[in-house]
Amino acid sequence: MRRYDPADIEPKWQRIWEAEGLHRASEDPADPRPRFYALDMFPYPSGDLHMGHAEAFSGGDAVARFKAMQGYNVLHPIGWDAFGLPAENAAIKREIHPREWTYANIEQQARSFARMGMSFDWTRRLATCDPEYYRWTQWLFLKLFERGLAYRKSSPVNWCPKDQTVLANEQVIAGACERCGTPVERRDLTQWFFKITDYAQRLLDDMDGLVDWPARVITMQRNWIGRSEGAEVTFTIEETGDEVPIFTTRPDTLWGVTFFVFAVEHPLVRKLAEAGGRWEEVEPLVGKVRNTPLTHREEADTKEGVVLGVHAVNPVNGEKVPCYVAPYVLMEYGTGAIMAVPGHDQRDFGFARQHGLPVREVIRPEGEPASELAEAYVGEGVMVSSGPFDGERSPASIPKVAAWLAAEGRGGAAVSFRLRDWLISRQRYWGAPIPIVHCPAHGEVAVPEDQLPVLLPEDVDFRPGGESPLARHPSWKRTACPDCGADAVRDTDTMDTFVDSSWYFFRYCSPGLTEAAFRREDVDRWMPVGQYTGGVEHAILHLLYSRFFTKALYDMGMVGFTEPFPKLMNQGQVIYGGASMSKSKGNVVEPMPLVERWGADSMRLIILFAGPFEGDIDWKLIAGDPDRRPGVNAWLGRVFGVVDEAASRPHAEEPEALRRLTHRTIRAVTEDVERFRFNTAISKLMVLSNEMRAGLDAGGGAGEAASALVQMLAPFAPYAAEELWREVLGREGSVHASPWPSFEPDVAAEETVTLIVQVDGKVRDKVEVPAGADGAACLEVARASENARRAIGDREVANEIVRAPRLVNLVTR
Repeated sequence: MRRYDPADIEPKWQRIWEAEGLHRASEDPADPRPRFYALDMFPYPSGDLHMGHAEAFSGGDAVARFKAMQGYNVLHPIGWDAFGLPAENAAIKREIHPREWTYANIEQQARSFARMGMSFDWTRRLATCDPEYYRWTQWLFLKLFERGLAYRKSSPVNWCPKDQTVLANEQVIAGACERCGTPVERRDLTQWFFKITDYAQRLLDDMDGLVDWPARVITMQRNWIGRSEGAEVTFTIEETGDEVPIFTTRPDTLWGVTFFVFAVEHPLVRKLAEAGGRWEEVEPLVGKVRNTPLTHREEADTKEGVVLGVHAVNPVNGEKVPCYVAPYVLMEYGTGAIMAVPGHDQRDFGFARQHGLPVREVIRPEGEPASELAEAYVGEGVMVSSGPFDGERSPASIPKVAAWLAAEGRGGAAVSFRLRDWLISRQRYWGAPIPIVHCPAHGEVAVPEDQLPVLLPEDVDFRPGGESPLARHPSWKRTACPDCGADAVRDTDTMDTFVDSSWYFFRYCSPGLTEAAFRREDVDRWMPVGQYTGGVEHAILHLLYSRFFTKALYDMGMVGFTEPFPKLMNQGQVIYGGASMSKSKGNVVEPMPLVERWGADSMRLIILFAGPFEGDIDWKLIAGDPDRRPGVNAWLGRVFGVVDEAASRPHAEEPEALRRLTHRTIRAVTEDVERFRFNTAISKLMVLSNEMRAGLDAGGGAGEAASALVQMLAPFAPYAAEELWREVLGREGSVHASPWPSFEPDVAAEETVTLIVQVDGKVRDKVEVPAGADGAACLEVARASENARRAIGDREVANEIVRAPRLVNLVTR
């Protein structure tokens, strides 16, 4: 009997596949196969592969191999998201250049991916830190700049004083940098933004077509975009005449405004405080907030605030209400000023109570008398003390109020989004330089396309030092203005790495192209992506930014679609002992040592068989002892045995029951893989192999079953399947290029099924019935069941629930 030895067969087939170019996508226009783009979220090269990589790429590779066997011309590329702060920090720690550390990790991961048996088309390999790649990242920046979608402005940011860089809100945990733990500060910097807010409504609307995305990802994106309908209303400052617009989702509560609040950063704050003679009291609050991380601002104490000494005039009734400045109002949301309605907003209620401000009821529960409010009332009701709208039902009255505001010239219906423009500036070295020159005469000038890429200098001190490492370079930033030739300076910020990952999937379609980022015809051939696989941690930013880029490129005529990833699959997390794996916890399990000991196929099967692909896997529970032979490894040994024995009996008759099971398994496994139910697909293969063993032991044959088993095993255990296909079954060509097995419906049809007979929901009998039995036949069998009749006794059957041909439940009174 042929022995299963992964140490022997896996390196052998790895070499053969590479020599044969087995996994290269065909660009031959005469190739009649439909195309399928299987895309995995490309990895960050922070070291060798970890368990998250093993899980995500095993699932993505199973899909790619399955589609290839279904007759598709599959594009399954690989690359690296290689710029970013982790590489720079690691280089500082090791006293080497970030490039050296990054490319060493890329090569290690590439070797490990190949060892894992991933079916990548290596001819399309890329890294975002390659100059030939970031040349086109810079070019795309300039295209957005030309269209007014890239701009600079001063903005408050989270600043890590240790890493000396800006942090997104998501990178600040409990007021500290997520990477180094240093308390984060707030700074005002002039930085570059992409105007993603211009696409907010389209980003929201187009999600209706993403029916093959996980529901939680859709919800997260909708909440991040945060569309709110309401009204814009303009208040006037009595003492200065300044007009201040505000956005509110509750214009029906305008008659309940008793004070007005500005964000600390609002440009009118100092002017109004000085006009009201309150700047000395306001200035300390402004200084305090300027040193508070933005994330803490979102959790600010709602009761803190200082009166400005001026009044805002309510346009609906002419009432003058006092103005305050308070940290809980954020400049980043809405207009940076709010009308405060303490009777119907709990934050405003707490503030009003703290500062002795009146609380006015303007929405009252229907049928209830007026009463003093002990807390803000936020439910439905009837408008009261609201001028022409007394008696109107709320919130149904909101559109009427908005229309009235427009007719009266006091405001009107409006839409606001939580989404803010995308801050892309980073004050670090290891990123794509922003291709802009700052000229004293001409301002911001684009670097000419024929001068791209703007290369990173090699001789740079990238250690933290207050300014960007590029700003500290003695000569790199000094250049001539492309417009007038005068002395000028380069922009010294680098781009957020999410920019690099927002278009890499287009570049895979045109590998090695030197005259453009990608060819439209190449993208039209391969995209949109057939299946995108990756972690849910990218549910918001990466996916949102990629969708924005695609829509902007569509508007430029560079692509012919607006959604890059119609189908999305998220894997779960690999944990250990109920906790996330981390070096600090000492619970990290590295996949590659296990691959070398038990084989890549075993690693892939452990991961995919452990549970639903989207669910978390606790490695301690499924393979906690690294010295114990994995159960799937032993199963592969048994598969080798049954396939080898089946191949030695080519003329033995195959039992009809085994043949039927084979066809049912083909049908079920096909459905499972299409739905990413890899664990149940593998389970069905185990059942088939067990039945093959039973049939062989009884003296029968298993040739058809053996062939189908090997082919269905191929997406999950590619090395073992190849060895069995070519060496044991003696087939020509690769199993991965063979057609996926088909089933005959008549043979796959079940002859009988088990009918469960319940009485009052409790199982009382199990009876074999024809698979096509209808409701009447199933009910007749259930009524005739002696076990059921004994359970019913002398009670009357009040209801008969039938789910033919699987279930009958007899419900008694």
